[in-house]
Amino acid sequence: MANTDITGFWKIAEADPEHLALVDADHNQMTYGELYELTNKIVHGLRAAGLQRGDQVTTVLPNSFEQVAVCLAAFQGGFFVTTINWHLVGPEISYIVNDAETKALIVSDRFEAEAVRVLGDCVTAEANRFSVGPVAGFRPFSDLISGQSGERPDELYPGSYMFYTSGTTGRPKGVRRALADGDIDEISAGSGGLFMLFGTMPHDDNVQITQAPTYHTAVNNWTTMSLHMGHTVVLMDRWTPEGLLERIERYRVTHSHMVPTMFNRLLQLPDDVRQAYDVSSLRRMVHAAAPCPIETKRKMIQWWGDSIWEYYAATEGGGTIVGPQEWLAKPGTVGKPWPGAEVIVVDEQGDELPPFESGTVYMKMPGNVFEYKGDEEKTQESRLRGFFTVGDIGYLDDDGFLFLNDRANDMIIASGVNIYPAEIEGALVQHEAVADVAVFGIPNPDTGEEIKATIELVAGWEPSDETTETIMGWLRGQIAKQKLPRSIDYTTEMPRDPNGKLYKRRLKDPYWAGHAGKIV
Repeated sequence: MANTDITGFWKIAEADPEHLALVDADHNQMTYGELYELTNKIVHGLRAAGLQRGDQVTTVLPNSFEQVAVCLAAFQGGFFVTTINWHLVGPEISYIVNDAETKALIVSDRFEAEAVRVLGDCVTAEANRFSVGPVAGFRPFSDLISGQSGERPDELYPGSYMFYTSGTTGRPKGVRRALADGDIDEISAGSGGLFMLFGTMPHDDNVQITQAPTYHTAVNNWTTMSLHMGHTVVLMDRWTPEGLLERIERYRVTHSHMVPTMFNRLLQLPDDVRQAYDVSSLRRMVHAAAPCPIETKRKMIQWWGDSIWEYYAATEGGGTIVGPQEWLAKPGTVGKPWPGAEVIVVDEQGDELPPFESGTVYMKMPGNVFEYKGDEEKTQESRLRGFFTVGDIGYLDDDGFLFLNDRANDMIIASGVNIYPAEIEGALVQHEAVADVAVFGIPNPDTGEEIKATIELVAGWEPSDETTETIMGWLRGQIAKQKLPRSIDYTTEMPRDPNGKLYKRRLKDPYWAGHAGKIV
């Protein structure tokens, strides 16, 4: 129990420095006071290195004390911070480091092999490259903070993230917002508004578990917002379903940010394993980022009760929200716009569509102005009368609830019929043999495209014609004939990142090599 009602990380740390802030993947602990001191030292160290308000800090770090502290330091030091996906390879990391005009680069020795590949054309001064653990060409992270004061700097300025879009089509783009003016403590104290939409309040013995890498927008936001609200944060590194359940029970976890892939993996655990752990502490396990199969979510609500909430948003902004009881009344919905947000669905001419007609989903949040750094054309292409889109297809019902079909780029057009892979994937993943699945279109000279499924099997099942017929025989009773895959491939591991994002292009691009006309 915290010994203060104050919100905002730094003020909480000053009022109750012994309150537990972080637990890392190895169960090491850091108090609010210790994290406060580390954060302040980083700001002083970056300023001593020559960084000024508006300069860029970039990290290639796992979920760790240092990753969290650098982000908090950027927020009170007036810097932009980019947390890079550490699954990227050297040239991809280098592109983001240079595109962001990075003034300080901080990496982990865990990613040394790719980090050293950045050095050849790195825009970051040699003196401002630091590593947690030894990495050739980088100074020890301790050099950044050694001798620096743990007290707060005299001059404080609000900083901001600059997250990069995933780059599934073309180069990733930084989503950049102008730095705010104002008092950083007032801003941080009020930063938990999104949490309150779900009913997650300051303090109140709340414990957040960070399950996915903090290079993801929402995951990082959930982590820092929790600290600003006085919660304890438990960091996971290499996610496993049983590892999650163990930590939920051990730390009495109350809330988290999740994706449907995690739900699928949890539900694949044997019943005796699932029942062995106490999950009664859960209050708000919020999911987003990908369509959730209806049966998957129904099973999770049966297991975890009313803690299952959902929202729809993007790095660029958002969004909608739906609680468990509303969802049960309207299965498949991603909810209604949260306060202040607006959502419209439009046709190819940009005209709003009536209820139940599918089109491109556009969103708007008051005061949410962003640009894709260095790409004015993409910035303008995403806009419509003050709204923006990330290319999702969906519809509104007559009560204003939003339903998503799929991403426009994932839609299959076979014989002129629009087919949404997410619906087929949602059915297939319910089969006992299917651990994971991706559905996409491949060339067909007669129909334009045909449906292909790639499946990762559950342990104990083998790729074979017999397995294919077992799955297809079951699927014929679940979806219409026109939605059935024409063929199934098998893989030992689906190309997903730890947050569940599926890199579908890696599966479908080989089929389209040499074919013209498919926009991906």
